[in-house]
Amino acid sequence: PEETVTSSFASFIHAVRPEHLSKVVRHRSKRMILDSIGVGLVGSTTQVFNLALQYCRLYSSVAVSSVYGKPGVKLSPTLAAFTNGVATHSMDFDDTWHPATHPSGAVLPALLAASQMLPPSTKPNGKDFLLAFNVGLEVQGRLMHFSTEAHDIPKRFHPPSVVGTLGSAAATAKLLSLSTAQCAHALGIAASLAGAPMANAATQAKPLHIGNAARLGFEAALLAARGMEANPLVLDDIPGCSGFSAFYSVYQPKPLSTPSDHHEFLLEKQDIAFKRFPAHLGMHWVVDAALSVRNLFINYAGSFSPSLIRTIVLKIPVSKYINRPFPSSEHQARHSFQFNACTALLDGEVGLGSFAESSIHRQELRELLDKVVVEHPEDNVANFDKMYGEVALLLHSGDILTGKCDTFYGHWRKPLSTESLLKKFRSNASHVLPEEKIETIITMVDNLENLSDSSQL
Repeated sequence: PEETVTSSFASFIHAVRPEHLSKVVRHRSKRMILDSIGVGLVGSTTQVFNLALQYCRLYSSVAVSSVYGKPGVKLSPTLAAFTNGVATHSMDFDDTWHPATHPSGAVLPALLAASQMLPPSTKPNGKDFLLAFNVGLEVQGRLMHFSTEAHDIPKRFHPPSVVGTLGSAAATAKLLSLSTAQCAHALGIAASLAGAPMANAATQAKPLHIGNAARLGFEAALLAARGMEANPLVLDDIPGCSGFSAFYSVYQPKPLSTPSDHHEFLLEKQDIAFKRFPAHLGMHWVVDAALSVRNLFINYAGSFSPSLIRTIVLKIPVSKYINRPFPSSEHQARHSFQFNACTALLDGEVGLGSFAESSIHRQELRELLDKVVVEHPEDNVANFDKMYGEVALLLHSGDILTGKCDTFYGHWRKPLSTESLLKKFRSNASHVLPEEKIETIITMVDNLENLSDSSQL
């Protein structure tokens, strides 16, 4: 039969082998796994995680899979994937790729749960686990590259709820050693389970998008393994009959070549962004710009004195859901250019405590927010690879101080050092784990290729 886009993806998922992973891909993906576990662990301390866990415990009959930050608590595999996915995105602290999505949180929870689900005789080793993780990343990245719309900050669908669901299906299908036909059906089934609207950004519902991507992709693979079928052309562009193209107004898919002696994964060419503080990725530009101008202000005035500031001008891209002048909740604050810039100016940092209710409603912060004016320069596009953040302080004296950031520390063009990544992981994990277990996880992930049973992770 003639090869289709969908069949080429299925053939790739089935045929790719651990030896196709380059040293660079293995290194970068292990950094992603470690960071994702860390943000999942600290995310298990949040209210939205506890709400999800309480719900899942009502329905957990075959409790074999572990839950982040809850020793002794186990759920059924798909509900564990859901709950841990919610934890991963509960603070908006998880990694971000380009085109924009959160790739690890949609895949890793499903693989961790599936590893514990499988009987002892068929447990995947570390190489199998690492390969399945990268299959999930690759499918997400390839699908996003099929649409020019996906390159910009999203307006309609939250990307991980779309490509993440298919990434989870692909990764789990690989881990479960599904046939080529079953891999194709898993992608088709996942397409019917995908999609969430951007209107729920900055609410407690947004972390559900990651949880559902992990869970529903996992379920799609399980259904395909049991014989359920779906449209074999779901990834193809068929005029008059939308498949995956329903999620994008512009969609031009291309076949994915079956790996031979070498396959260059997208992660080889496009590194990942790791966040230094728990907020939407766009906030990292304005925070670094604000910290820069804050230092100029202190050199100018001797200390940070808000009373000397007449106006704060933010030059940011047009993106309605992260332009929030006066956020009233932690989730709104994580999606507010104004809040994050003013917090950085006032405190000299943005961290976990910045999004506590007591911090959000401070009078001195409100007074700074009242001084903010937003501008949208034409050259500042809503694209994580091209945007910049600029913060200008217009002083009562008539002087103007300006800070600008076009590449924050943690962006794929300016990656976190190993030291910084480990510091973040240790800080996050310390909220729920003792030091010896934290160091065990670091060592285990670093040596993942040598792990004989990935369920130990």
